[in-house]
Amino acid sequence: MKSLFVALIFAATTLTGGSIYDFKVPGLEGSDIDFSQYKGKKIMIVNTASKCGLTPQYEGLEQLYKKYKDKLVIIGFPANNFGGQEPLENDGIKEFCKQNYGVTFPMAEKISVKGDDTHSLYKYLKEQAASKGFTDPVSWNFGKFLINEKGELIATFSPRTAPMSDYITKYLN
Repeated sequence: MKSLFVALIFAATTLTGGSIYDFKVPGLEGSDIDFSQYKGKKIMIVNTASKCGLTPQYEGLEQLYKKYKDKLVIIGFPANNFGGQEPLENDGIKEFCKQNYGVTFPMAEKISVKGDDTHSLYKYLKEQAASKGFTDPVSWNFGKFLINEKGELIATFSPRTAPMSDYITKYLN
């Protein structure tokens, strides 16, 4: 029944264009991350991994979140789609992020961001990026999608774009 409900929501989102605010995902803290609670804020969505050369970006993401948290929420999505670089399970990811980088921004449970089992949120984001002529940033870990206060995708950033770079902060100043 739960699978049918998720499939129906995804189908409705895909067929009607939907909205980022239609999504709820399980969070590492045990409760759902409800995107509708972020109306009026920018949202940055990032696929993450704990064993990647880009993993130190957690530090920059946390700095970005703390500096702009009145107008930006960052949501991390751990994924093991690139070279097995997220071998940890949800509890291990949560502990790793807190101990090593002091992550306080919301983190979702581990998902798939590419392939046949791509999570519906990432399917939606990739469709939005393609429709706007943006590059799909999910070419590796730490690809970034930026959503404006109205729920519209306004930019994508490659995995190598540092979180505190001018390329990103120009949208927040």
